[in-house]
Amino acid sequence: MRFLPVNHATLLVELAGLDDTLALFASLQAEPIDGIVETIPAARTLMIRFRPEMIAAEALAAHLATRDLSARPNVSEQLVEIPVRYDGEDLADVAKLTGLTVAEVVRRHGESLFTVAFCGFAPGFAYLVGGDPSLQVPRRQSPRTRIPAGSVALAGAFSGVYPETSPGGWQIIGTTPLKMWDIFRVPGALLQPGFQVRFVDMDKVSVAIPAPVPKPPKPEIAADAPQFKVRAAPMPALFQDAGRFGQTGQGVSASGALDRGAFAAANRIVGNPANTPCLELASGGFCFQTTARAVIALAGAPVAVTIHDVADKTRMFCSWQPIPLEPGDVVTVGAPQVGIRSYLAVRGGFEVQSVLGSASTDTLAHIGLEPVTAGSALALRGDRAGLESVALDEAPALPPPAAGEVVVLDIVLGPRADWFTPAGLAALTGQVWQVTPQSSRVGIRLAGETPIERKDRLELASEGTATGAIQVPHDGQPVLFLADHPLTGGYPVIATVADHHLDLAGQLPIGAAIKFRPLGPFAEIRPGASR
Repeated sequence: MRFLPVNHATLLVELAGLDDTLALFASLQAEPIDGIVETIPAARTLMIRFRPEMIAAEALAAHLATRDLSARPNVSEQLVEIPVRYDGEDLADVAKLTGLTVAEVVRRHGESLFTVAFCGFAPGFAYLVGGDPSLQVPRRQSPRTRIPAGSVALAGAFSGVYPETSPGGWQIIGTTPLKMWDIFRVPGALLQPGFQVRFVDMDKVSVAIPAPVPKPPKPEIAADAPQFKVRAAPMPALFQDAGRFGQTGQGVSASGALDRGAFAAANRIVGNPANTPCLELASGGFCFQTTARAVIALAGAPVAVTIHDVADKTRMFCSWQPIPLEPGDVVTVGAPQVGIRSYLAVRGGFEVQSVLGSASTDTLAHIGLEPVTAGSALALRGDRAGLESVALDEAPALPPPAAGEVVVLDIVLGPRADWFTPAGLAALTGQVWQVTPQSSRVGIRLAGETPIERKDRLELASEGTATGAIQVPHDGQPVLFLADHPLTGGYPVIATVADHHLDLAGQLPIGAAIKFRPLGPFAEIRPGASR
């Protein structure tokens, strides 16, 4: 085993192969270690989040190193047949790479019996093993920006089906009409770890496709219920809370507020319990009218708040204070001069339903509540007894950055820093990286004059990724993952932003610049040793 640093509360365990990885994962499920929060299995690694106040990384590594890896996880008797039409745009390329004919590729894939090893990348994306060894092919050198949902694909020793339209670098050999992920189905992922899978050629066998689970009706808001009626939302607002945890087995990442400190502060200002869902506003122009008395607050990127009342009088407020509203008031949130995201809390909270245990909207996985746009009605909870608003005098510890400003982010080198040349590491830390317009809640795409150089172009087996991971594709221009990042990734992560700077990263506007500052040299974690 190798123990590689991710950040101060996460490490990556590298093992000899998939069998050892699944054996260690099964061992931890059978005999948990106190302090472990979450474990994400992948092709030959386990990513483990832990509580450093309960167990040090070196002590955790020492425990893991003693685990018996001889046992193998049980394979389920559940068999799922997936109808597929072998019409993928990479089918001819796969035949060329394998030295087989297209017909032989189709035959061997259809005759294979696969097992779900683990789920990752996206909700419902299952990594299938056990296929014909002759069908092992590398990822595409240039990933596609859009792969349609239902695409059946190959990469390395794995086969899989893209459950939603998404970017990806696997070789597409076919398509299936079967819905691999359905949030209204229980469980949402059709394929679960341990399931057996067989692909059925639709051109040869008639297969019945089950009807999708009907979407439940959207709850209606009574006309006289207290609510905010949204008049304008140039950028759709998103409901967010602390995140969606405990769903990694289905390939679902946490998501959640990008600026956690601002999210918590907005709730404190209006007296809400911790983790009450708020609206995350990006940029400015959000406008709504209230039908009831309310107290709101905004925290995060500082904004001006303009209120027009029924008497056509105007009041002005700013962030970081409770703002009282009367029925009929029209509230307009201005554009932030620094930062990009503000969090709107209302005393008592919004009346929203959780999805998989959270109200967070995951923009990559399309899980959670619908984006809030003009014409939306936001119901307010009626019970506000015992809540008190407070004014927060303190400014955020790290003020949001402005466009054009150079922001220093602390990073932990690893887990794959040793995949890069000394010149590549120097490029990461020795230049300023620009935040490009292609950035989103999924990740910040960066551009620098000097690409980050790898030692070689070896394929990396998919492995877990953490919020703040700096992933480096083949072009050497890195992507800094934010809260809606994929659960697993196939490009090496050179470093991860330290936890205390994640909120700052979530406030980076387009045009800002980043300078990465390592907290120390890259070093493997030694079991039982002090670092």
